[in-house]
Amino acid sequence: MASFKTLDDLPEDLTGKRVIVRVDLNVPMDGAKVTDDTRLRAMLPTVLELSDRGAVVLLLSHFGRPKGEKRPDMSTAQLVLPIHRLAGRSVRFIEDCRGPEAERAIETMLPGNIGVLENTRFHPGEEKNDPELAKTMAALGDYYVDDAFSAAHRAHASTEGITHYLPSFAGRAMEAELNALERALGSPERPVAAVVGGAKVSTKLAVLGHLVGKVDHLVIGGGMANTFLAARGVDVGKSLCEHDLTGEANGIFEQAEQAGCTIHLPYDVVVAKEFAPDPPSVRTCNVHEVAPDEMILDIGPAAVEALADVLKTCKTLVWNGPLGAFEVPPFDAATVALARTAAALTKEGSLISVAGGGDTVAALNHAGVTQDFTFVSTAGGAFLEWMEGRTLPGVAALERA
Repeated sequence: MASFKTLDDLPEDLTGKRVIVRVDLNVPMDGAKVTDDTRLRAMLPTVLELSDRGAVVLLLSHFGRPKGEKRPDMSTAQLVLPIHRLAGRSVRFIEDCRGPEAERAIETMLPGNIGVLENTRFHPGEEKNDPELAKTMAALGDYYVDDAFSAAHRAHASTEGITHYLPSFAGRAMEAELNALERALGSPERPVAAVVGGAKVSTKLAVLGHLVGKVDHLVIGGGMANTFLAARGVDVGKSLCEHDLTGEANGIFEQAEQAGCTIHLPYDVVVAKEFAPDPPSVRTCNVHEVAPDEMILDIGPAAVEALADVLKTCKTLVWNGPLGAFEVPPFDAATVALARTAAALTKEGSLISVAGGGDTVAALNHAGVTQDFTFVSTAGGAFLEWMEGRTLPGVAALERA
């Protein structure tokens, strides 16, 4: 049961009402061209629904890191045309996100119109969560809708402060995200498996520490697995490995044992003498047979098969990070194979699969299975903080409201 209000809790008829929608317009651009419009597409259901219900829709977002200065290269004006093309409606630019100039522009807007407010970070108070800025932003609207989970881990004026001055609701993308996360770790169907990959244990220590108390199976892949193997006395050759963190790795093994969580490490691995596409020295071996001049770059086929068998016994899966150096073939094989197994189990209805984080999205796209997972989050930092069990200020603000 959601503990926040959604668009369903707003009046059905919003004719002429001003709805400020916090979105994430941080899309990669090449000149005037958006190179990946995933985030723009994600906000369309909320924006179009509010427009159809007669609201004056005001899009609020930061863009880049202008650090409180007005920088033309970081103006949200450059997104008006891309949003117009995707939404198929007229979209106008409003030259500030607060104050009399913005107010005058909004007064000329008609029901159903969409406006893009200027970059919130042109104001130094945005990142300080300045109540005065939040209040003047709120003055432009009648309602506030947060549809930017990817910015929910920051307590800023446009994500947290503003909710103190306006009735606040979750947009459709935010609602879907929060419901998926609740199903994955809040009150999941057991058994639960987590796949955590990535280069370094140091960036994921908090995640691993939190997950061992929450999941039944923890699969560790990527460069991180080497640190755990080293902690178990395996000689990992010249693999990427944080030898100074083997103590922390042992601590996580102990925590897992107390919590009844099984940690899965590969027992066969794919190694090579150099990190390059299809190197001549590539071979598969047992983890105890890695030569001093070899590096582990992926987990092996026997380990993947064993992990696939584990997933078949699970009801829920949370995935963050690749199992190997997936950007370079053939070291993408394990990630692709396990992702396809998870996708197949999801499709047949036996697994709820939730994945998130930049590398993870890229790896699932590469495996061609993004559409088949139950939910794929495009949020990076926010998804990671959620996996660490931290309270996200933007989400807490909606629950409080």
